[in-house]
Amino acid sequence: EASDSAVVRAVTFLGKLSLAGKTSRSLSEELARAGFHGKSSAATYIGAKMLLFACGLTLALILASALNMPPRNGMVLTVAMASAFFYLPNVFVSIRRKERLRAITGHLPDAIDLLEISVTAGMGMDQVWNAVTDEVRDVCTPLADEMALTNLEIHLGASRPAAMRHMAERTGAVDLGSLVACLVLSERFGTSVQDALRNFAMSMRETRSQRAQEIAEKMPVKMIFPMVLFVFLPSIMVMAGPAFLTLFKALASSAASH
Repeated sequence: EASDSAVVRAVTFLGKLSLAGKTSRSLSEELARAGFHGKSSAATYIGAKMLLFACGLTLALILASALNMPPRNGMVLTVAMASAFFYLPNVFVSIRRKERLRAITGHLPDAIDLLEISVTAGMGMDQVWNAVTDEVRDVCTPLADEMALTNLEIHLGASRPAAMRHMAERTGAVDLGSLVACLVLSERFGTSVQDALRNFAMSMRETRSQRAQEIAEKMPVKMIFPMVLFVFLPSIMVMAGPAFLTLFKALASSAASH
């Protein structure tokens, strides 16, 4: 663990040198959507890219030297391998971001149902938010972490709509933005929060059902290529293969007799 932390500190230091104290807001938002909320996340990310670039460059030079490649081929290998290593953190962050968004979007309707049921039972919004956070943690840790961070912002003085809007921006979940708009309108016009949550929960269930139907309708199209490749062609080879072999043998024997 000590060696791992030393490596992370070294990578972070390298990233800080590369950034020179400047961090892109878009980069911070992308890392936040992937679950990296630390102040040094951007520096660690850039440092990892620089370190992997150096590793790819060194490995490519060693490989080109060991294989005695011509200079042009060695240059192509060096550029390709160094570029591939350099973009590995991009791929990792992109995959992690998509997984978190998929998990949050998939479990958000259940969390909203819990919010609506608890508010209808007479619990306060703060108490409900904490209770739902604890309940969701065993099912979807990313959603629970984001809810806990939102609760922390509220305790630090931010309004609930603003804190939830920040949560929607961090996760990139469109449904969270819709929930924020629903609660803001309910607070502005003085309508019941539980009615707003109930209507939003119903719309979320309908949306989830529509998404499931859309995925089911796309499945036949997606299955065409695997079925042709792994079912149709092997079936043709099994059924027509012996006939083709017999035909080839007959043609070969006829050519030999002549």
